[in-house]
Amino acid sequence: MFLEPNSGAQRNGWIEVICGSMFSGKTEELIRRLKRAQIANQNVCIFKPAKDTRYDESKVISHDANELSSTPISEAIEVYNYMDGQINVVGFDEAQFFDQGIIEVSQKLAVNGIRVIVAGLDMDFRGQPFGPIPGLLAVSEYITKVHAICPHCGSLATHSYRLSDEKETVVLGEKDKYEPRCRICFNMGNILDFTKR
Repeated sequence: MFLEPNSGAQRNGWIEVICGSMFSGKTEELIRRLKRAQIANQNVCIFKPAKDTRYDESKVISHDANELSSTPISEAIEVYNYMDGQINVVGFDEAQFFDQGIIEVSQKLAVNGIRVIVAGLDMDFRGQPFGPIPGLLAVSEYITKVHAICPHCGSLATHSYRLSDEKETVVLGEKDKYEPRCRICFNMGNILDFTKR
């Protein structure tokens, strides 16, 4: 378990955050980076929130059906149970669903020479900062913001618009419940009301 900075660690630990709206390719980019690390013969460990079972209980799967095996965990601190001193790269998918502890865990891993790659939604369906992502953005060395395409106007989509009436912040779903939208279309509300404006 890594709890204190390791003075003997190589100075190659850092945090990368891949963020954006739904359907923007966050998981696709995470998988691409992790596969490249594996090709480079680096030891990779991948985690996903146990509550996210949309595609699979244990695999990280992108909307384009690319996948990697992962370990589902309920709290970020569980990561320490899988660190054996041989891990070079740690990946987190759907990081917005993790507890705030993921920020400290990611920093401790990085201090110990591990490359940490985090993918997650930066905003919830209300357009508000989502879970621990703002904190991860603040402490990361590298940030990649990816974009989807707004199906209504063709502009870059930065928001995740919820099509259902549920009010809870966390509602798991795919294209049946969400669509990407640009800032303007997101703020206009339901597309059915566009003609009334």
